[in-house]
Amino acid sequence: MARVTSPIRFVRARLNRPMPADGVWGWLGPLLVSAVAAVLRLIDLGRPNRIIFDETYYAKDALSQLEFGYTRQAVEDADEMIIEGNLDVFTDEPSFVVHPPAGKFLIAQGIRLLGMEPAGWRLATALAGVITVFLVARVGRRLFRSTLLGCTAGLLLAVDGLAIATSRTAILDGLLAMFVVAAFACLLVDRDRSRSALADWTDRRVAAGLPLGDGPLIGWRPWRLAAGLMLGLACATKWSGLYALAVFGLMTVLWEIGARRAAGVRSPALNSLLRDGPVAFVTIVGSTLVTYVVTWWGWIFSDNGWGRNWAADNPATGLGRLVPDWLRSLVYYHGEIWRFHNGLTDDHTYESNAWTWLYLGRPVSFDYQGLDQGQAGCEVERCSQEVLALGNPVLWWGACVALIACLLFWFLRRDWRAGAILAGVTATWVPWLFYVERTTFAFYAAAIVPFLALAVAYGLGLILGKPDDSAQRRAVGVAIAGGFVLVVVVVAAWFYPIHVDQVIPYDDWRQRMWFDTWI
Repeated sequence: MARVTSPIRFVRARLNRPMPADGVWGWLGPLLVSAVAAVLRLIDLGRPNRIIFDETYYAKDALSQLEFGYTRQAVEDADEMIIEGNLDVFTDEPSFVVHPPAGKFLIAQGIRLLGMEPAGWRLATALAGVITVFLVARVGRRLFRSTLLGCTAGLLLAVDGLAIATSRTAILDGLLAMFVVAAFACLLVDRDRSRSALADWTDRRVAAGLPLGDGPLIGWRPWRLAAGLMLGLACATKWSGLYALAVFGLMTVLWEIGARRAAGVRSPALNSLLRDGPVAFVTIVGSTLVTYVVTWWGWIFSDNGWGRNWAADNPATGLGRLVPDWLRSLVYYHGEIWRFHNGLTDDHTYESNAWTWLYLGRPVSFDYQGLDQGQAGCEVERCSQEVLALGNPVLWWGACVALIACLLFWFLRRDWRAGAILAGVTATWVPWLFYVERTTFAFYAAAIVPFLALAVAYGLGLILGKPDDSAQRRAVGVAIAGGFVLVVVVVAAWFYPIHVDQVIPYDDWRQRMWFDTWI
C-alpha cells in the first residue's frame, strides 16, 4: 500500500477506505448467493399443505387485514375450512392482536398474488429471506471492503437451517430480520457518505488555511431517513424492532464521534452530541415514529377495529380533549398489548431461555408428522416429516467463537467493523437475556442469524490474513477458511430435509437429532 504523505490524504485515508474495485462482481456475487437462497426457500413452498405452528394466527390475520383493513375473529374450525377452500371464516367481531400490522400486511400481499393457500401466505416470508441474504452480502462487502467476504456471509445465511425454516413459514421473525438488516445497511452507507463529505470539507478548510474549529453540520443525510423508515417497519412488524432503533441510534452517534476525531475537529464528542445529535434524533427516530403510525392506517380508518372506539366511550378531560380520538384509542390499544407481553409466562413444550439460543439448546418444531409405509410417499416401515427451526450447528458454534474474536478486536484494536457486528447481535439478542420469566422461543433468533453470518465472515477474514502476508500464510488461511465454509454447506445439505418437511425414513430423521433437546 502506498505511503500517505500529505495531511489531506492522511485524513481522507483515516476517514474512509475505498470500496473494492471489482465492477460487476460487486452486484453479481450477491445476486448469485441470493439465487441459492431462492432455490432453498421457494421450491415446494406449499409443503406442508396445511397451516402449521403460528401460521394459524398470522395467515388468518393477514387475510382479515386484506379483506377488512383490520383483524376479525375467526370461527373455531377456520384452519380446516381454509385448507378445504372455504374462506368464509370470519365473524363480525374484531380480534385483539398483539403484533403491529406491517408484517401481516406483507403476508397479505402474497395471499393477494397466489391465493389463500400455503404458498400464498408463505411467499412474503420466503422472498424476505432471499432479500435478507442479498442485503447481508452487500453489507459484508461494504463492511469488510471485500466482495468475497460479503458473499461468504450471504452464503452462510442462505444455507442456515433456522433462516430457511422461518423463511418458509408465515411468521413475523424473518420479516423483522429483513427490516433490521436493511436499516443496518442504510446506516453503513450513511457512514461512508458522511465521512466522505467530512473529508471534502476538511480538504477545503486545510487548502484555504482555515482552522477546523467545531466541524460542519451535515444536515441532509437521506440514508438516515431510509434507516428510520426501515426501523419503523421493523417496529411495525414486532416491537422487538425498538431494540434495534436504540442500539443502532447509539452506534451511529459513536461513528460520528469517531469521524470527527479522525478529522481533527475540536471536542469531537461534545460537537457530535450537540451539533449532530439532535438532527440524528429527529431524522432517525422521527421517521421511525411516523412510519410506525402510518402502518396502522387500516385500523385507524376502520369503524370496528379492536379498541378503535375506546376514546369515544371514554371522553377525555382537560388537555386530553386536544388529542384526536383515534390517537387516544391507539395509545390504549398499545397499553393492552404491553400488558399482554409482560404477562406472557405460560409454559410451552418448546420454550427456551435466550441464553441457550446461540448453542442451539432447544430448537422449535413448527410441524412434525409420523408416517407409516404407504402414507405420503413413505416407502419404508416408518417415516418422519418435519419443519424444524434449527440453526446450522457448525455455523452457530463457529459464530460463538467468532463473536469472542469480535469482542477482542473491538476492545483491543478498536476495530469498528467488529463493533458494528456486535451492535447487530446486541440489538437482536441481548435484550432477550433479561426476559427470564417471559415465555420465549429460539426462533426469535432469526433476526440474529444475519449478524452471526457476518461475525463468521469477519473471523474468516482474519484467518485468510492480509494481502501482504506470505504466500504460505495465505495458502493456509484459504485452506482453513474454505474448509470451514465447505463443512457448513455439507452439514446444511444433511439437515435440509428436516427444515422443509421432506419425507425421510424415521432412522434418517433420528440420526439428525444429535441431542434429545432437539426432539
